[in-house]
Amino acid sequence: MTRGLILTYFVAMTQLTQSVRLEFADDIALIRIDNPPVNALSHHVRQGLLDGMKQAESSEASAIVLICDGRTFIAGADITEFSGPPMPPSLQSAQDAMENCTKPVVAAVHGTALGGGLEVALCAHYRVGSPSSQYGLPEVKLGLLPGAGGTQRLPRVTGAEKALQMMTSGDPISAEEALTCGLIDEIAEELEAGAIAFARRAVSESFPLLRIRDRNDKLSDVSSDLFKEFRQGIARKTRGFLAPEYNVRCVEAAVQLDFESGLEREQELFKDLMKGTQSKAQQYYFFAERAALKIPGLPKDTKSIDIATCGILGAGTMGGGIAMNFANIGIPVTIVERDSEALERGLAVVRSNYERTAARGGITSDDVETRMGLISGSTDMGDFADCDLVIEAVFENLELKKSIFEQLDSICKPGAVLASNTSALDINAIASATSRPEAVIGMHFFSPANVMKMLEVVRGDVTSDIAIATAMGIGRSIGKTPVLCGVCHGFVGNRMLFMRGIEAEKMILEGASPARVDQVLFDFGFPMGPFAMSDLAGLDIGWDETTSSGSTVRELLCESGRRGQKNGNGYYIYDPETRAATPDPEVEQLIREFGERQGIEQREISDQEILERSLYPMINEGAKILAEGIAIRGSDVDVVWINGYGWPMYTGGPMFWADTVGLSEVAEKIEHYSSTLGGDHWEIAPLIEQLVETNGSLSAHSN
Repeated sequence: MTRGLILTYFVAMTQLTQSVRLEFADDIALIRIDNPPVNALSHHVRQGLLDGMKQAESSEASAIVLICDGRTFIAGADITEFSGPPMPPSLQSAQDAMENCTKPVVAAVHGTALGGGLEVALCAHYRVGSPSSQYGLPEVKLGLLPGAGGTQRLPRVTGAEKALQMMTSGDPISAEEALTCGLIDEIAEELEAGAIAFARRAVSESFPLLRIRDRNDKLSDVSSDLFKEFRQGIARKTRGFLAPEYNVRCVEAAVQLDFESGLEREQELFKDLMKGTQSKAQQYYFFAERAALKIPGLPKDTKSIDIATCGILGAGTMGGGIAMNFANIGIPVTIVERDSEALERGLAVVRSNYERTAARGGITSDDVETRMGLISGSTDMGDFADCDLVIEAVFENLELKKSIFEQLDSICKPGAVLASNTSALDINAIASATSRPEAVIGMHFFSPANVMKMLEVVRGDVTSDIAIATAMGIGRSIGKTPVLCGVCHGFVGNRMLFMRGIEAEKMILEGASPARVDQVLFDFGFPMGPFAMSDLAGLDIGWDETTSSGSTVRELLCESGRRGQKNGNGYYIYDPETRAATPDPEVEQLIREFGERQGIEQREISDQEILERSLYPMINEGAKILAEGIAIRGSDVDVVWINGYGWPMYTGGPMFWADTVGLSEVAEKIEHYSSTLGGDHWEIAPLIEQLVETNGSLSAHSN
């Protein structure tokens, strides 16, 4: 933010609180907030804002400008205060002082005006923004709604439809967009000078003191179908979440009720969300994702390698998707394949993915060409010689990967990080094939790699701090959510998934149809169940026709020519046009007959049992992973499952959900199934027993 020569005009300054001071530029009072790092609305900020408004109004100043130091305007509430009792003064008292001021109040916005920050700006009579400023109400992402009048003021200034979009997505809009929809009144290159000039113009030209709460012009012609159509439009994306619907109800209140009645409705809905488990779960996840970036024992000053070039071995689905992540941020990528045909096929898929995004308006046609220009293909691994990072993304075979890393060791330059995209194999064994095991690390991308946010970073026994810092850092740079874990079969995510797979297979042999198992998990909040997921991935992944023995349902399906969605037949039958899935009676008969041959008794299985047998072995395995130190903290496990497997965020993840259910109840159920079903995966984790005794928490446990 540029303050320029205006500093020479200051004639007085009063420090109101530790974070707010009152200054005067001749006839203009400036209330300046300085509460690093993001000027959050801590109690001392609220107090300073209230005191500053009172003193400025009683002074000889003709107008007031609210402005912030640092990199941003008020970025939102102080979330650390959420768990404690309210500290006076209330935000509303400061907002009332602004809104009812008898002098023009101008909010000068740079950086981001989010949540409470935007709600404060909406109480100014006018708003001036810097060209790069952004505006939003992101509370929905914490399972909440704006609770300081934002749901009632925003629709009055932007219109109902724009407010619905902003409030249910939580995504910020740009300064240009804000100017277009009426949220701000002017964009100023030199923000402070521009805001002061605007304030003086407001005085000299007698601008009205516009209170947004009194405006109804943009709500008078709202279509009666708007809310119905909007709900239908977001239904799939927001399935299971309460907060988006509650935000919609608030905008409805703004349209249908007077301002004060709308505020009352807002507060009713806000309190309802606050006392529910969803907001607690989403706030927990907010901190969990940030905690995952903190690596105990990794010095803060650890240097990471600057990744200027990246090599990808394998141009298949994973390799091509991984390459896109790097090209998207301007890093040149070299993809190497075994032959020209496979290489061209892989590059064609990458181009198709980009063109599909461009067709939807996500990027321009020029972007497609720019990004494709950053991806070069080769059939010679020698072209990895100058790469700073090389990621192997080939078939899941340990001996093959060891052979590849032996070759990479002889090709790649000293200091390069050598990463494997393995989803389950032993990183230590892979690293042992090189003369520099400290440079070897796992970078497990989730499919589709160009879309999924999750990245499991797997450190081996001797992986260096530099390699860890590099993998975690580049993971963030390419838009992923990296979580560090240790070496075991399946790491965190797939090791737990294997446990669910065991029980899912057992349940369909006992009498639960694949569609029923999938439906129970879909109703819980997953995007799809295990059998629909298997069909999507391809039933023949890892299947070898020459060694297939018909010993599992999946092998029988593959032997009968079913491959999943790719050929329209798997556990389900798929419509060739819409990909809509229909249960296949032939598959259900095949499963029944296979179960009978195994001597398994058919019986009715309740939805509750399906849910418990699907989720509790995963929680049990997650506790074992924690006890073994494979995961650093319980919240890391939740971050992996929310981002990698679609575990519903509004439950907080498997560890948090188990705490919500109650660990004593979870332990009781695990012991019940252990005694009735048997199997190593039902042997209760000692950590769960320990936490039950100490009234501890899986999600809060850390190593």
